[in-house]
Amino acid sequence: MTEVNRPPRAGAWTRFVTARPRLSLLAALVLTVLAVLAGSGVADKLGSGGWEDPDAQSTYATKALEREFPASQPNLLLLVGAGDASVDDPAVAAEAKRLTDRLAAEKGVVGVGSYWTADPSAAPALRATDGHEALIAARITGDEKTMGETLDRIAPSYRGTHGPVEVEVGGIVAVRHEMQTIIQEDLTRAELIALPVTLVLLVMVFGSAIAALLPLGIGIVAILGTNAVLSGLTAFTDVSVFAMNLTTALGLGLAIDYALFIVRRFREELATGADPHTAIGTTLRTAGRTVLFSALTVAVSLAAMLVFPQYFLRSFAYAGMAVVLLAAAAALILLPAALLLLGDRVNALDLRRVFRRKGGAAGSEGPGAAEDGKGWARTADLVMRRAPFFALGTTAVLVLLGLPFLGVKFGTADDRQLPSSAESHVVQQHIRDGFPGNPGGGLEILAEGKATPAQYAAYKERVAALPEVVRVDGPLVSGDAAYFTVLPRGEAVDDVAQRLVGDLRATQAPFDTKVTGAAAVLVDSKHAIGAQLPWAVAFIAIVTLFLVFLLTGSVLIPLQAVLLNALSLTAMFGAVVWIFQDGHLSGPLAFTSPGSIETTLPVLMFCVAFGLSMDYGVFLLSRIKEEYDRTGDHERAVRLGLRRTGGLITAAAVILAVVMVAIGTSRVTNTKMLGLGIALAVLMDAMVVRSLLVPAIMRLTGRATWWAPAPLRRFHERFGLSEGESAGPARPTTSEGPGKSATPGEPGESGAAEEARDKEAARG
Repeated sequence: MTEVNRPPRAGAWTRFVTARPRLSLLAALVLTVLAVLAGSGVADKLGSGGWEDPDAQSTYATKALEREFPASQPNLLLLVGAGDASVDDPAVAAEAKRLTDRLAAEKGVVGVGSYWTADPSAAPALRATDGHEALIAARITGDEKTMGETLDRIAPSYRGTHGPVEVEVGGIVAVRHEMQTIIQEDLTRAELIALPVTLVLLVMVFGSAIAALLPLGIGIVAILGTNAVLSGLTAFTDVSVFAMNLTTALGLGLAIDYALFIVRRFREELATGADPHTAIGTTLRTAGRTVLFSALTVAVSLAAMLVFPQYFLRSFAYAGMAVVLLAAAAALILLPAALLLLGDRVNALDLRRVFRRKGGAAGSEGPGAAEDGKGWARTADLVMRRAPFFALGTTAVLVLLGLPFLGVKFGTADDRQLPSSAESHVVQQHIRDGFPGNPGGGLEILAEGKATPAQYAAYKERVAALPEVVRVDGPLVSGDAAYFTVLPRGEAVDDVAQRLVGDLRATQAPFDTKVTGAAAVLVDSKHAIGAQLPWAVAFIAIVTLFLVFLLTGSVLIPLQAVLLNALSLTAMFGAVVWIFQDGHLSGPLAFTSPGSIETTLPVLMFCVAFGLSMDYGVFLLSRIKEEYDRTGDHERAVRLGLRRTGGLITAAAVILAVVMVAIGTSRVTNTKMLGLGIALAVLMDAMVVRSLLVPAIMRLTGRATWWAPAPLRRFHERFGLSEGESAGPARPTTSEGPGKSATPGEPGESGAAEEARDKEAARG
């Protein structure tokens, strides 16, 4: 049965956003000012930790030891250097003892000890092997904000020269505080880099300076709004300072993507002679629906991180979902209002006029304008003619690029995230290189329950007999609790130390034992991520499959979208291991490789990159679906879909990559890895997967691409989403599925109409 299109009427949403455009913009201005006030100082409220599982055995043991034995968990280290003298020199010892006593008297500092005041059995571990350096260790109490304030208060008076000694400040609290400071500084620099470069690229895309400013404005609104959301969330939960980087990247990147799509379609409609109201209505019914759908798919990928217990990952879910939804809301509410008021003036300040004067008669679109999109159409034709070659070849290259990830080693974030010149990094490197027994790499065993000295001694002997153990110290007893310190062979978190964690937890004891330390935290973190990762992946896959089905009505396309999206990430994961774990390019990129990848980073990068890939996938699929619904010709739909979105997707990907590369200039390795890795994933997805692999696969699957069983077809007809409306009478449908009886160009558009649409696209 043939359906006849009726003239489109303005929908409720269109009427809402266009009813009072000036009022909408005024309200947005007021809300933006309030967001600036609410989000000011948000960085000072954010934490720099969050990698640990809060419910893990190691977390419980760490908190108990902090409470019962603060000296067992020092987070502040003063590296005391004696120059050419020995740390046992009387003058050096006297000054070091004075500094130790002074530190013990500081408010908020407990558990102070040093080489010069320690028990003789523990003192050697606090003295460098060359005898010229030794340590003062202490614990700063409180939450992350309080510890940072205490460090800021006391560190300046200890740092520097004190008579015969030189003091440098390190320890976990110093590492995290310095990391937080550097991230804030780097984020400001990244914004100063990204904003002007992005504006230049937008001018190159649109020509018009007015049109170029609109996406940038939407991005700024999204970023400021998300900062306000993060500031509010800190009153209820911990939020990582790293999330601010994602806020900037996604706020600019996605807002620009969405605004690009809407402004481009609005200008196309104006070019057909439509008035601004009609152009806005058509734009919201077509590009607006795609933007909303795209935002949902990205938000779903980011929401998957909520299943993990680490607040580091949950923070990115909070920030990511907020900025995506705010970017979409700004693009769907504020942008239409601005476009309605601007009308044809959206094309004002067209900087391409210079090229028009040089390239031809006045009023022409400039050199090459008539060929707009033709290159993408030729690419699609070439790929589809040799579909098996491009499908197999592209897949093989992507798999090959991902092979280094098979050698991934997971670790914990430490001072090596910081630049080599950072004071806390310098201190920790001195300790790694110059102190015996791998200080900071030990494991602590918390023993709870009543026990006799003989029982403690017997347990200590069993632990010391384990093959991976170098030395066991303790126990130190307080009431019904005690703790032992175990020094493993090798590095702090290598495979030997991780195996030892399991052996210690399996060792029989007449009391309750819990193991903590860097290796134990890593083991528990890997277990927590491994337990929740299948749920996160299943959530992303199932919801994405459902959403893409609602968009396309096909059973096969959602499967293709999920699998090809995952394949597009292989280059990113391979590069992360090859560059950041193995240390290649560490010189040019100015970072110190710890020889491992922080456990949560691959999860974060997967969720973010998968969501962004779906963003571009939706843009392409929605236009292909629109053309297929209009013409019924599968190959023509693929060709026209790529022709009309290829340049737009590439421009959006390049702009987002620029933003991510700006984030990747950070001096903190994890942030550098996040920025550069996602930039690579975005470019590979837009320029390889969308341009080569998608058209090749869709050519191979042919008309079966659009098949769905009758019950699902009826479900889609009732609840499905569609970007556009037909240009003419709708093509007939049969029991074989949409478009089975349609022939190319009939009842689709005529050759003249196709030529007109090509000219409209060129003018956009």
